[in-house]
Parts: sequence; structure tokens; C-alpha cells
Amino acid sequence: MTVAAKFDPLRSERPLIVYIDFKSPYAFIAKDPTYALAEHLAIDIDWRPLTLDIPSFLGSARLGAKDEVVAQNRTPEQWRGVKYAYRDARRYARLSGYLLRGTVKIWDTSLVHIGMMWAKRHGDAVLARYLNESYARFWRREFDAEDAGVVTAALAAAGAETDGFEAFHEGPGRVEHDAMQAAIFDAGIYGVPGYVVEGEYFFGREHLPMVRWILTGRRGAAPDVAYQHFAAS
Repeated sequence: MTVAAKFDPLRSERPLIVYIDFKSPYAFIAKDPTYALAEHLAIDIDWRPLTLDIPSFLGSARLGAKDEVVAQNRTPEQWRGVKYAYRDARRYARLSGYLLRGTVKIWDTSLVHIGMMWAKRHGDAVLARYLNESYARFWRREFDAEDAGVVTAALAAAGAETDGFEAFHEGPGRVEHDAMQAAIFDAGIYGVPGYVVEGEYFFGREHLPMVRWILTGRRGAAPDVAYQHFAAS
């Protein structure tokens, strides 16, 4: 039986499932805090790719050599949403010492995600190296996520065996990836970073305190819902 045949978007042998997409700045800045949480709790994470179809809800655009828009099909409302998302993500990236440059186009991240699936087969240490280095390079505009040679080199640098990867990403890996994406969508999982704990999906890194509370047995009061507790002035 293949991995795809056993895939359940809301279940894992590990206590925490995390969905990411390389082209999501929010998932990028959530990666290290999520790893830190797992290390603090001494748990393993089941990292999974969610390949977002961004043009379907935010339109698309492509930048030229001088970062000018050379092609686009976004409404003014979509542009406002995209610009705010990058501005917000950069605020948090700066606090962590990351460089986060806006992408020059809407990338098809399915190949780099198939690379992620391949890296997982080589163990957690290989996957961590693949995610850490490739993700950072992508947001510095130093990583072509659609180039099979670049992805293969990243896997090799992370310590993965790359013999067979070409056949995998062109054949069974692509089939498995596409089946996973359909199942993820059908399960109601739609955004990244996405956290699944005890079969429940949480969208956004702001849920990390809640995820931690659940993983530690729900001891004590639930994480503060800040807007319910503003002191009277």
C-alpha cells in the first residue's frame, strides 16, 4: 500500500501535524517558532505540504527586473490584501532576523513540495535541513522552486539520496502529491501555517499558544483571549 493510500489529512502517528507552503510568508515566519515548540515539548512534527492555488482567490502578478509590475490580473481589493500580508509578515521576519523579499511571481510550489515529501522519507534531520536552507533561500530570491535541478541539489545538500528523485517527481510523487492536495481540501484545510492537533485544524501561527495548551494536556486555564480582558482605563 502506498503512502498516499493511507493518507489522512487530520490524523497522524505524531501528536502535531503542520501544513506549510513555500510561497507563504506567514508559513515561513512560523517555521522556527513551531520547531521551537516541538523541541520544548520533546515531540515530533508531521510536516506536510499544502500547495495553495493563490491566483484563484488573490489573483496573480509578475514583477520585472526592477521589481516593477509587468503583468497582473488583480483587483484593487486583492492588491491591498497582498500588500498588507507582506507588510505584516516582514514586521515579524525582522524581529527574527530574516530577510523576506516579495516574490517576483506566483510560484507553482508543487515540485519543491514533492521534494519535501522525498526528504521526509530520509528522516527528520534531512527534512529539517531541506526546509531550513531552501525556505530561507526562497525568500531571499535565491531558490527557483520550479527547477528540478535546484530542488535535487537542495535535497543532496540536506543529506538525501537523490538517485530516483527524477523518476519520483515525474511519476508516483506527482500522483501522491495531487491526491494529498485533493484530500486536504476535502477535509476543510485551506490555509497555512495550518496546525492539526487531536484531529482539530487551526489556521495561523497565532494559534501556537492554543496548540501548546492542548499538547500539554490542557492543564490550567486556556490561553488568554486578549480582547476579553482589557482592563478598564
